[in-house]
Amino acid sequence: MTETLRRGRASLAFGFLVQGVTFALLVTRIPALQDQYGISDGLLPVFLAAVPILAGVGSVCTERLVRHAPPSRVLRWSQPVVLLSLLGAGAGDSVWQVAVALGAFGLAVGALDASMNMLGVSLQRAYGRSIMLGFHAAYSLGGIVGASLAWVGAHWDLSLLVSYLPVVIVLLPAALVGSRWYVDAGGGGESGGGVEVGGGTEAGRGAAEGAGGGVGLKVLWPLCLVMTCAYIGDSTVSNWSAKYLQDVLGSSEQLATVPYNVYMVMNLLGRGVGDLGVRRFGAVAVVRWGAVIGAVGFGVVAVAPGAWTGILGFTLLGVGLCVIVPQTFAAAGRLFPRASDTAVARLNIFNYVGFLIGSPLVGGLGDAWNYRGAMVVPMVLVLVTFWSARSFAPEPDRYGDGHERPRTTDVGRGSNGL
Repeated sequence: MTETLRRGRASLAFGFLVQGVTFALLVTRIPALQDQYGISDGLLPVFLAAVPILAGVGSVCTERLVRHAPPSRVLRWSQPVVLLSLLGAGAGDSVWQVAVALGAFGLAVGALDASMNMLGVSLQRAYGRSIMLGFHAAYSLGGIVGASLAWVGAHWDLSLLVSYLPVVIVLLPAALVGSRWYVDAGGGGESGGGVEVGGGTEAGRGAAEGAGGGVGLKVLWPLCLVMTCAYIGDSTVSNWSAKYLQDVLGSSEQLATVPYNVYMVMNLLGRGVGDLGVRRFGAVAVVRWGAVIGAVGFGVVAVAPGAWTGILGFTLLGVGLCVIVPQTFAAAGRLFPRASDTAVARLNIFNYVGFLIGSPLVGGLGDAWNYRGAMVVPMVLVLVTFWSARSFAPEPDRYGDGHERPRTTDVGRGSNGL
């Protein structure tokens, strides 16, 4: 029993890592994609917007798919599609080919993001303690690895196909092998037997089938708002940190690459220890501190007199923002324990909403006003999380806030309790 959960946890963490590598390899080589396919500056935003929009569609479709198939099966087959789509994006020579590849990537990545967070939420419930931040730490590590591989490809002037092919050859079979040990807590399916939490597997499946009416938007809305604001903050860093440091704070081109790297490293470190903080102080306190530190980070960036002070601000942003998204998914699972898959799929849509809003919002304000003032807007939006933090509070008989308790978890039929 314990070993089954441990294998499920390790294999899911590897799935998060693979997704981090894949996504970083795509977004960090967008200029190379533009050059390879001759995509104009006017057409590029259409391509960039299409991916998160289609990802939202993929997340909606996943909500319906998991009523008939366990999330592990959706994850098992969506991850190879994402990897092959990445390879397809690097292998073509016509605009229609990259359009098809990016379209498939968007749909599959929506299903992938939703299903892997569904599994993470259900595994956390099975463990009876906070482990969700650890999965997202694996994603951050994958992002650092992917960005490093992209740098190597750009440095050696490798074609996208040559850059992507070895990664796909290694990660695709590894992901398929690792998927054998995925655990559907409450879902059953092909992944080594269903894990029953509280009620049985059939009860969990029945809840999922009837979950459409069990997830009220009024209850989920505060978390949707938090997710949107968190991704506005994240997209601000990823899209504007280099430009801000170079154009506003007068740094060199090389130094302008530092803020995002530091931000990703702090994401990794913060998420690596974040579960311990949740277990010790509770989700509400951790999220509130994350919101405050994130807002302070944006404030430091906005008033920074020079490049190194700006880098300090982006470092604080990494520390603060890293805890919010994983805990938002976890909170959805606690609010809707019998319909967590539906709640996670719907919440995941607002990941892409924040991504779509963040970059043009800051860019538009920067052009119309100034970029220092533009940084105040995500600062205020991040503080929305502070006021919404009560939504992260578990019920008294659930884990977190210093009141963790062991949970009885059964794997398959006739197995021993944990």
